[in-house]
Amino acid sequence: MTTARPARRAGRGGSIKWMTIPALVFFVGFALIPLVGVLALSFAQWDGLGEIGIAGFSNWSAILADPGLPHALWITFLVMAVSWAVQTPASILMGAFLAGQQKYRAILSVVFFIPLLLSSAALAITYKALLDPNFGLGAGLNIPFLVQDWLGEPVLAFGVVIFVVSWQYIPFHSLIYQGGIRQIPRSMYEAAELDGAGRVRRFFSITLPQLKYTIITSSTLMVVGSLTLFDLIFVLTAGGPGDATRVLALDMYKRGFQANLMGPASVIAVILVLVGLGLSLLLRRLGGRDQSHSQLEGA
Repeated sequence: MTTARPARRAGRGGSIKWMTIPALVFFVGFALIPLVGVLALSFAQWDGLGEIGIAGFSNWSAILADPGLPHALWITFLVMAVSWAVQTPASILMGAFLAGQQKYRAILSVVFFIPLLLSSAALAITYKALLDPNFGLGAGLNIPFLVQDWLGEPVLAFGVVIFVVSWQYIPFHSLIYQGGIRQIPRSMYEAAELDGAGRVRRFFSITLPQLKYTIITSSTLMVVGSLTLFDLIFVLTAGGPGDATRVLALDMYKRGFQANLMGPASVIAVILVLVGLGLSLLLRRLGGRDQSHSQLEGA
């Protein structure tokens, strides 16, 4: 009996290793190989149709010396920071509200999730029509505040992008926080109530500390999503007015598919990967030694 158990455990461990092979093949085929291809293409000269030539480090030197790169990088980080500052508090509060036990809150959870199911391009077209100063919502309802050139002024256009992005993705992150809050033991809130703590005190003393790892996870998704934000901005503002909303992903598209400069576009793609990897590792470090530990350690 004593020798059979280790053999069974070894057999189970071996079967689990074999089960990871499909995931490994999927990762290599759809993540690692394309990434290596983009890295190789960043050292090549290609217009997307003709022969591929060797360019050496000319693409990298041209992109790094381009004054448009720091601006696109700044806009990308600005969109990332402002959208995080808007989405995170709103998502936490909405998640705390949806974590209640009332029956109607389950219905609201489904309703709030609808914006995420809609296409970003469709949302951009809809908001572009609604914000039109001549034929949009403001002109139709005769609301002077809405009758503005929302997409023609740099500050207003940037604000519209942040609003639409937040409107679409806050429901998703609120569901993440809703699940995190429901994992917090009810006994902690009951003990705080016995000590005379009100709702606000319980929120800041119990809920927020317990959501430490949930906030890290949600923030990582926001950061990665902001780096890859393209379709909504492309349809809504096309990077304008001027270059007020020209993020790195849009800059990569314009260089690669409008200017037919696949080499420089691949350089920007590699930069996006490096920035995303660096920010993800930074957020993981902020999360502590091990995010797989119990959520109770956030207290």
